[in-house]
Formats: sequence, C-alpha cells, structure tokens
Amino acid sequence: MRPHSSAIRFRRRALNMSLRTLSARTGIDRGHLSRVERGLAGLGDENIRKVAEALDATPDDITHRETP
Repeated sequence: MRPHSSAIRFRRRALNMSLRTLSARTGIDRGHLSRVERGLAGLGDENIRKVAEALDATPDDITHRETP
C-alpha cells in the first residue's frame, strides 16, 4: 500500500484534527506525518492501518490503488 497524501490531509482537516493529535493517536512522529501529507515520505502497512483507524477511515480510503 502507498499512502495518498492529499486524502490523509483532507480527511484529517475534515475532522478538524491537528497533526499533533494524529501523532498522539497513532504513535507516529508528527514531523513524519507532515512529510507523508506533503508526499515526501511513505508509511508501512501497519502505520497506514493506524492512520486510517485514527481518521475513522479504511486503509483503502487513504491509499493509492496499486496496479499489478
């Protein structure tokens, strides 16, 4: 899975959630989450699941579809 940076940012802002709060809920460094939202860093599958759960979403909601 590959994170969809815009989808993560959009969903977080729609929930009126700060990066600090998302970081606290996921255990992922706030700076890293910022880089993910800007498309400069990725997330592993487990962290994608954590972010999705914190954003009340599914992993499919916040990732790009991989083509075989």
